Amino acid sequence: MSIFGKIMGAIFGTKADAAPAGTGPAPGTTTTAGSGAAPASSVEVAPILDAAVKAKGEKLEWRTSIVDLMKALDIDSSLTARKELAKELNYTGDTNDSATMNIWLHKQVIVKLAANGGKLPDDMKH
Repeated sequence: MSIFGKIMGAIFGTKADAAPAGTGPAPGTTTTAGSGAAPASSVEVAPILDAAVKAKGEKLEWRTSIVDLMKALDIDSSLTARKELAKELNYTGDTNDSATMNIWLHKQVIVKLAANGGKLPDDMKH
């Protein structure tokens, strides 16, 4: 399963697992919005991630950090994993500039969660 697929599965549960795991569009290019697949119902993302952070018992800023978002969901947040996620989401910048890549990754993950039925706080919508 792709890294973005793991993020989707961790937030949306088994219903979302079925969509990205198939041979449909690549996770970075999900176009299920009109097909009736994953986004059939909305999922409140913030309470799920807030609960995941609380369960971790450490200060994780998932709202601004891709590393913390991935850590909260027990997904490998190493530079290698983030470079793989960048590849999945078609990042065209320099993956050796991890600060710029991380900002881009966080924004893209939030945008793609919203595009797949994730309801996010207004201050996080791009």
